[in-house]
Amino acid sequence: MPTAPITGAGGIGSAFATALAPTYTLLLAGRTSERLDAVAQRPGATTPLDLTDAGDIESICEVVDELDFLVHNAGLSIPGRVAEPDIEQWRATFKVNVFGAVALTLQLLPALRSTGGRVVFINSGAGRTVLSGMASYSVSKFALRAFADALRADEPALRVTITFPGRTDIEMQRELIAYEGGEYDAAKFLRPETVAAAVAHAVATPRDGHLD
Repeated sequence: MPTAPITGAGGIGSAFATALAPTYTLLLAGRTSERLDAVAQRPGATTPLDLTDAGDIESICEVVDELDFLVHNAGLSIPGRVAEPDIEQWRATFKVNVFGAVALTLQLLPALRSTGGRVVFINSGAGRTVLSGMASYSVSKFALRAFADALRADEPALRVTITFPGRTDIEMQRELIAYEGGEYDAAKFLRPETVAAAVAHAVATPRDGHLD
């Protein structure tokens, strides 16, 4: 079966892994956690790799020679206005949201080039419009958007797609609502399965269709 690397195991990533598990070998990347381990127990999934560990990424990805697509979904959010998170929290956010995506893409670039593969970035509405109280997250998502655009410009043989989902019913959303002091109502937000379905459509689009 073809290999499908997916970063981030919670919410959207988990829904997407469920959709692909019957027909793909899943290569899961993210921060080591019980949640990631649970997704990795599904049939067709590989042992998860730590997205913040460059050595881990290199050792697992070096066996992938050809790759049709790569999905970047991992995200870390630390609610806070500009001055509230300390510099180490800013670094942690960028390590997952930006540098992890860059490192994994670079490691898999030869395999993607060999097939003219597609790279999908699941960004956020915060990557278009800065959200109050989400300073480090918003800035990192703007940086991820720029990386996707740079990849598209410098690797024209690849198909690069970036999506900007609205607020979605995932744990990150619950943390943000708690930070805002509101009452959580899942019905007000997108379901992870809805976002995963849109991404699956992008992945399945024939080669003559290029979704930006």
